[in-house]
Amino acid sequence: MVLLRRVIGDALRARRQGQHRTLREVSSAANVSLGYLSEIERGQKEPSSELLAAICDALGARLSELLREVSDTVALAEQMPDVLVPVPDEPVQPARVSPPAVRKATNRGVRQVASDGSVAVQVRQDGPLKATLRSTRVRPADRDVVCAA
Repeated sequence: MVLLRRVIGDALRARRQGQHRTLREVSSAANVSLGYLSEIERGQKEPSSELLAAICDALGARLSELLREVSDTVALAEQMPDVLVPVPDEPVQPARVSPPAVRKATNRGVRQVASDGSVAVQVRQDGPLKATLRSTRVRPADRDVVCAA
């Protein structure tokens, strides 16, 4: 299952990091606490539309641009087979139980990568009903190089 708050958080973080700005700078400009902005970027909190608009304004981005990017990412993920369907957990042998962090790191990983020429999406299955999407915008110069190859 795609969590919209994670895709929104990834898009916000990518914009902030692309501008070489700190969480502190953006949180101050958006009038939101640093911790809350961090939780939004990590997909742990879902911002209200007013807060999302304030963060976009602080980043010098239009809300429509951010939502279009999020929409493109989700649309691409929907085209990928088995991304939006539950995946059963792998059974753990009782004799060889490892800490949850180790199981998560070894049982999970990037399952699929897709691109439509302007957006590339990586999908990591985090649980039976949870997937993380990481999207990357392809710059026009990169797209020309990829098309020429």
